Amino acid sequence: MTIKISRCNFDDLAALQEISIETFNDTFASQNSVDNMNAYLERAFHLKQLEEEMSNSSSEFYFLYSDDEVAGYLKINSNDAQSEKRGDESLEIERIYIRNKFQRKGFGKYLLNQAIEIAKRQKKKLVWLGVWEKNENAIAFYKSLGFIQTTSHSFFMGDEEQIDHIMEYEVPGV
Repeated sequence: MTIKISRCNFDDLAALQEISIETFNDTFASQNSVDNMNAYLERAFHLKQLEEEMSNSSSEFYFLYSDDEVAGYLKINSNDAQSEKRGDESLEIERIYIRNKFQRKGFGKYLLNQAIEIAKRQKKKLVWLGVWEKNENAIAFYKSLGFIQTTSHSFFMGDEEQIDHIMEYEVPGV
C-alpha cells in the first residue's frame, strides 16, 4: 500500500464535495435528523462554498491517497481563515475526514501529524480543533495524541445547536 498526500486545487472541487458529503453523512447521519443533516450538507459542502474556502490563501486542503484512491482529506486554517479568532500563532485543523473503508488504518493520525508538521513550518505554536462532544471516539483519539480540551463552542447542525469541545496541542520546538 502506497500512502501519499497532495494539496487540492480547484480541479479537485467535485471530488472534494463528494468525499465531504460521504464522510460527514457516514459519521453523523445516525445521530441527527434528516432535515438538519441536509441543511448542513447543503450549506457546508456546496460547490461555491468549497470554492470560496479554497480561494482563501489561509486555508489548505489535502487529499490523502491509499494507492491511487482518495482515502480522506485534511483541511487546515490559519490567520483569518480560522473558524474562531485564535491568533496568528495558531493553526486550526477544521477537518480530518476518512472514508469508512479506510478507517482504523492510521490515516487519521497520519493527517494529524501532517498538520502538525505544517504548523511547525509556519512557526505556529498551537494546533487546535473542534470536536463534537458526542463523538467519543474522536475525543479519545485526539487525547491519545496529546490534545487537551480547553473550552467549547456552539456548532449548528441545521437548526440544532450542538457543542464542540475545543482541543489544543502545543507544537514542540516552536
